[in-house]
Amino acid sequence: MDVKDRAQRVIGLEAIKAKAENLMAEGKEPFEVKAFIKGARGELARQKPDWQKYEAAVKASKTARSTF
Repeated sequence: MDVKDRAQRVIGLEAIKAKAENLMAEGKEPFEVKAFIKGARGELARQKPDWQKYEAAVKASKTARSTF
């Protein structure tokens, strides 16, 4: 992931954090906030994927399969 994409991802994560804090301040239930965070992080991952983490996960999966 290049520097520009990583910076945009950090900005997105900060925005998710701010929104979650606002939801908590409004008195939303913790499960609603957790659901928002999970959905927002999923959308961020879809829009700005981290291919290095994906490659590491694939490699780990292949290693785990080969040991059984």
